[in-house]
Amino acid sequence: MMSKVRLKFHSVGEIVGSDDLAIITLTDEPMERMITIVCDRAMAVQMELRSKQIPITRIMLPEVLAGIIKDQAGIMMDILIMDIIEGQYRTLLYNRVTLEQVPIRASDAVLLSMAARIPIYMESSLMARQSVRFSENSNAISMPVNTLSTEMLDKALQKAVEDENYELASHLRDEKKRREQK
Repeated sequence: MMSKVRLKFHSVGEIVGSDDLAIITLTDEPMERMITIVCDRAMAVQMELRSKQIPITRIMLPEVLAGIIKDQAGIMMDILIMDIIEGQYRTLLYNRVTLEQVPIRASDAVLLSMAARIPIYMESSLMARQSVRFSENSNAISMPVNTLSTEMLDKALQKAVEDENYELASHLRDEKKRREQK
């Protein structure tokens, strides 16, 4: 049986220097470790509505569909973050009864979890590799390089070279080469 860690939504915030991207923070239940997921601005707005418990969300599409699925079909689901491939978490919507698995984008899975109260889990060895220590009062968030999309990786590499941060540039270049070899 797979060992897994239950995650919970903590926050969504902006990425400094980016107008179209945001970052989702999920923590483990004791709030000792966290992972981050990059999302677009529209997804960040949807999560912000739900985190602030704005009443209109009760009649929005994710909540309505989740209610139909739970009430009429009685489907019991989990969300599983299984792997990371080229900067994207491989995430599955998992039916606990039929054992069917459906791939879902990680940010969509977090929104679905918020709307339908579906638990999110991460495979424990992946959590050990990808998570960083959680600090409630931190102004900055560490992100593993392998969670950056190829486009973000290219931008970060360019900025590191422009800023003459050659150690970071070397690390980013190594990640880019690793992906190209696969």
